[in-house]
Amino acid sequence: MSETNRIEYKQILTDALEKEVIAFLNYKEGGIIYIGIDKNGNVTGVADTDGDMLKIKDRLKTNISPSCIGLFDIISEQKNGLDIIKVIVASGPEKPYFLRKYGMSEKGCFLRIGTAAEPMPQKNIDQLYAKRTRNSISKIKSNQQNLTFEQLHIYYLATGVKLNGKFTTNLELLTDEGAFNYVAYLLSDKNAVSIKLAKYKGTNRVNLIENNEYGYESLIKATKQVLDKIDLENKTSAEITSKERKENRLWNPIALREAIINAFVHNDYATEVPPKFEIFDDRLEITSSGGLPEGLSQEEFFEGFSVPRNKEIMRIFRDLDLVEQLGSGIPRILETYPKSCFKFSDNFLRMSFPINKVIQTQDYKDGPIGGPIGGPIGSPIGSPIGGPIKNLTDRQKEVLELFREDPKLSRRKLAEILKINVSAAQGHIDALKDKAVIERVGGTRGKWIIKEGY
Repeated sequence: MSETNRIEYKQILTDALEKEVIAFLNYKEGGIIYIGIDKNGNVTGVADTDGDMLKIKDRLKTNISPSCIGLFDIISEQKNGLDIIKVIVASGPEKPYFLRKYGMSEKGCFLRIGTAAEPMPQKNIDQLYAKRTRNSISKIKSNQQNLTFEQLHIYYLATGVKLNGKFTTNLELLTDEGAFNYVAYLLSDKNAVSIKLAKYKGTNRVNLIENNEYGYESLIKATKQVLDKIDLENKTSAEITSKERKENRLWNPIALREAIINAFVHNDYATEVPPKFEIFDDRLEITSSGGLPEGLSQEEFFEGFSVPRNKEIMRIFRDLDLVEQLGSGIPRILETYPKSCFKFSDNFLRMSFPINKVIQTQDYKDGPIGGPIGGPIGSPIGSPIGGPIKNLTDRQKEVLELFREDPKLSRRKLAEILKINVSAAQGHIDALKDKAVIERVGGTRGKWIIKEGY
């Protein structure tokens, strides 16, 4: 593949990296930089992947203004048996971005034109600066300044990272004047943000049977509580044939997780309207405030182009392994659900996921009989037939053997061993859990139990 307006190749890490990243930050669609591939598309590899990745992160953090932390991902990949580095850059919400040492000038600002990063004319710089987002939650001062962050510290410690005394600066929790901003307020131990999860009997909002509230606390904790609650609601249904019992959950767990995280990360908190989650007899709806970000079309949205509305929240969610990489969520959802599940308006984005149908059949000489079982499925149906399910993929069998060797293996370590991303590793774990092959005991510090028969 040759270079395009969104793809840049570099044989080695050079001094021009920041220039290319700035051009993509200022470009409406962002872009990807591959290091270890020459201009002709030939893979040459990178000698010191880990060292170069650390250098890239430090250079982009130090040399570009406004801060682009949360707007890029650095990933190690293998191509043709050689290590390469992939730098994914999102379109930034605070254009124009520029080299800090040259300031907001034609020498410091760049724009992607074709396959090149060109200096930005001063007229364009002035126009972009005039349009720069003013209601960014990082610039809004929190109405409360006596904030604490014990929960945030605990979540970072769980990933093996201890926040130091400068975490409020490093995580961009302060305004330019040094006060706690609205990001800090959302992530603090106590706030007034209410996250609602409602359950209705029927297919409309008339008969409310359950109303859960997961707010007034760190957005991270609220996110995990919503994930856990919907995972409980995502019960198992069954399709029974003469040969085997096939089990399916009401909603695809990988797509559902991506949709929930997407709603939390990209919600427009400046409107003070949090995301909302609603369960009906025939569907689950997730509604977030704010339409598509400025400059992002529906087509670009579905193709995975990323324009993070809240880059500070995106960065922290990535640190805590809640988000894998920029622009990956929507394509994962579309692997299971059609584009028609998304509804856009000027002020809201709604995702609506239908409940899987349960079909029970039995083979006779005259052909299969039976049909859809009416109504929502309130609990798992039936019991295993003919012993444990054996229809595991080769990759799932590989994961199973790794858990057998090390029951305390983390999903991050699993991803490293299999050379896949963390979300993909979680997908294999979820599949094994869905098939009742493994069970987690003891929480995050516990271990995996392999069920009898495997």
